[in-house]
Amino acid sequence: MFLVQEEAGDGSDENDTVDQDDAIPSTSKQVPRAAWKHQTAKTEEGVSPSVQKAFASMLGEELEEMGDEDMDEDDDDGEWREIGEDDVDEDEGGGGNEVTPGDVFALEMELNRENKKMMKERRPRSKLPRALRGLMGEANIRYARGDKDDAILMCMEIIRQGLLDRFGLVCTPLAYEPFSTLAMIYEDQGDMEKALQFGLIAAHLNPSDCEEWVKLADMSLEQDNIKQAIICYTKAIKYDQSNVRYLWERSSLYEQVGEHKQAMDGYRRILSLLPPTDGEHFMQLSRDMAKFVLCVSVSYYESNELSSAIGVMEEALGRHPELVTHECVNMAAELYIANHQYSKALEALIRFCSILLERDKQETKEQADLETEEDQKLEKKEEAAEVKGEILEIVVPDDIPVDIRVKLMVCLIHQNVFKPLDPMLTSLMEQSPEELGDLYLDVAEAFMDEGEYNSALPLLSALVCSERYNLAVVWLRHAECLKALGHLEVAVKSYSKVVEMAPLHLEARLALSTLQQQLGRPNCALQALEPMYDPDTLAQDSSAAQQELKLLLHRSTLLRSQGRTEDYIDALLTMLSMLLKVAMVRAQVCLIANTSSGTRHLRLIKVSRNKLSEIEDQEAAYLDVTGKTSVLSREDWWRLLQQCLDALCEEKRFAEAELLVDSSLEFYSFYDDRAKRKELEYLGLSAAFLDHNFRKAYDYIRLMLMCSVERAQLWNVFNQVTLHSQDVRHHRFCLRLMLKNPENHALCLLNGHTSLVSGTFKHALGQYMQAFRNQPCNPLHSLCVGLTFFHMASQKFVIKRHPLVLQGFSFLWRYVELRGHCQESLYNLGRALHQLGLTHLAIHYYQKALSFPPLKLEGIDDDQVDLRREIAYNLSLIYQASGNKEMARYYIYTYCTI
Repeated sequence: MFLVQEEAGDGSDENDTVDQDDAIPSTSKQVPRAAWKHQTAKTEEGVSPSVQKAFASMLGEELEEMGDEDMDEDDDDGEWREIGEDDVDEDEGGGGNEVTPGDVFALEMELNRENKKMMKERRPRSKLPRALRGLMGEANIRYARGDKDDAILMCMEIIRQGLLDRFGLVCTPLAYEPFSTLAMIYEDQGDMEKALQFGLIAAHLNPSDCEEWVKLADMSLEQDNIKQAIICYTKAIKYDQSNVRYLWERSSLYEQVGEHKQAMDGYRRILSLLPPTDGEHFMQLSRDMAKFVLCVSVSYYESNELSSAIGVMEEALGRHPELVTHECVNMAAELYIANHQYSKALEALIRFCSILLERDKQETKEQADLETEEDQKLEKKEEAAEVKGEILEIVVPDDIPVDIRVKLMVCLIHQNVFKPLDPMLTSLMEQSPEELGDLYLDVAEAFMDEGEYNSALPLLSALVCSERYNLAVVWLRHAECLKALGHLEVAVKSYSKVVEMAPLHLEARLALSTLQQQLGRPNCALQALEPMYDPDTLAQDSSAAQQELKLLLHRSTLLRSQGRTEDYIDALLTMLSMLLKVAMVRAQVCLIANTSSGTRHLRLIKVSRNKLSEIEDQEAAYLDVTGKTSVLSREDWWRLLQQCLDALCEEKRFAEAELLVDSSLEFYSFYDDRAKRKELEYLGLSAAFLDHNFRKAYDYIRLMLMCSVERAQLWNVFNQVTLHSQDVRHHRFCLRLMLKNPENHALCLLNGHTSLVSGTFKHALGQYMQAFRNQPCNPLHSLCVGLTFFHMASQKFVIKRHPLVLQGFSFLWRYVELRGHCQESLYNLGRALHQLGLTHLAIHYYQKALSFPPLKLEGIDDDQVDLRREIAYNLSLIYQASGNKEMARYYIYTYCTI
């Protein structure tokens, strides 16, 4: 080790020689004195005073005295001095100028530490290529001289050259200098937008410069770009995480853009950075956070930030109780009350405001009898019960502000303490409501929350009579209080005042309508539920659309209870048109107002596509509709649709019901649900059939049969549709379906009927025989086969007519045996004989059929299955052909007279 020798005085002879020991190691070099003087004269280049003194002790030179600005760096010098003092020996007097190997080693260690320190503090090395550094310097010189145009061209050239790598390909720029210079030039020229853009590029290329990020944040704020300023402050905080000013500014910006959670996170981070001794700033920031949370309490209830703010305030009150002011207590109590923690709010008021609560003392056991641990536990419980006894009197110091007094009243009201509050309530009522109206309202709302409406009513009445607090919210509370007390007539007036002052207040409208209905004023009840928004507002504002839907839902319920079906349908169609907006465009359905009946009502009509406004992005429009109609669930919408379809069918508006079903099938939420889609298809089939739109009904039943070919009910409906449609499209459909389902009984009969009607009797016979083999005991199959043989025998060119007649009669007799002797079977037998020209036999069976009564079939009127008119008419034809006019007239007059 070595000793640092310091001599008084600041002068030294430049001709002094340096004594050097012969044993200096090879790692040490002889340093010229002039060079050392040059180094020690420039301490700002990075060499600390400790290193300079180490060199001085080795070279035997004296250093000049350091200024006051270097006193902070003399700690290392003290360390050297201590090291030297420990190793001083008897050679101190004569060998002070000799350099030992230990001195050299210590010097090298110190130089190594200094080198590492300089490497850390060194500015970032320029990433410009060596060939462009000169051009960059020339650009800066031109800018300094005022030749800004040339400087801009040079910077652009540097950027262009920097974008090309050694292979001539475009790459990402790395150097920030040209962008930074361009930012300064454009800022001088007043083009702040370009200056900001180039400054952002330079900052991203050199992100560790916090001051540059802050400067860019200020420029962004000047251009009203708050989000960009937040990003800049975030970058600055990343490289200086303990800077309170950056955190504060960013939190303030978060407040302005409504990002309350991020703002609160920033404030909490600032609190964690404040030292424990800085109590005033801690308390101030805690109060600011409390004010901020209370101002945006609605959003913070959702994100649970209110509890976090309470924790911060509790920490402030517990850490610095000596700095607690009335403002701090007021904020803490307000936070507790907002979070419904009334007992904690009361404790804070009692603790910091010297408020006394005199309670009713209860009799306790004497302490002399308490000897065991169980008795001691019992004593503690009794003491706690004594503390929680009934409050008799409240003593509040005179210097307590009225805000804290009101919060004390609110806390006691929520703890069901009412009688001791009479003096405080009287004192409050003596104050002018024009000045303390908000406090009046706080106490009144507390009374209403606890059901003390009689106590709340005088406060609210005083407020509604004032000029400053004659507000809609106060009238609403006044109306609610009157309604709870049963004063309905006066409550109606208060609710009407609310609707007049705030026409968009939904709850007030609903309550007013309900009261009017209870008072027997249905027209006034409907008037209170008139639409609140115009169509343009509903198309743009989701919140307005949701409010309007709630209003329409209540209006439709009221209209239905009053039996006003047309108006009820109008309300339902209005709601469903908001849900099916995109679907109605795809279905080419439009909702219009029609006044043809003398009154204005809504109607659904089919329009051409060119008359509808095209929706460019249907997915986005569907998502927008989903957001606006989310106030009702999918099942609620489904019930509304069913109610609307039922109402339309009750009013015989089948065509509109059909169009509504078409629109609903284009709505994704209904179509993707298989059960709802099937039900909509059945509803559409029924509406189309009742509207006599058999072509549309055929489309529905065709799809249903392809999915459920074995259902007999669908085939019955199919027969009804094809019977009325007079269309032959179903022939090919049945043939194609027969290929996929060859064993289907209904398809065999239908294809047989089709072939029989078209005259291809052999194909009809084949289909009927297939059905007969599958179900030989069904009388219908025998009848169809027999009639086919008769049709074949009735043809003009037949080779074997008699065998066909015999086979036909055999199947007909089988039919009669299976069906039994009745009006129907005997008529069919007589009709077959009549067709073959065997009139004498036909007359026999016709007359026999007339003697039987009509069949009794469940669900069908007797007149619909009575065949006497058909039988009499056929008999009259036979007698008229034979010349017996009297008998023909007899049967006509007897059975065919209307």
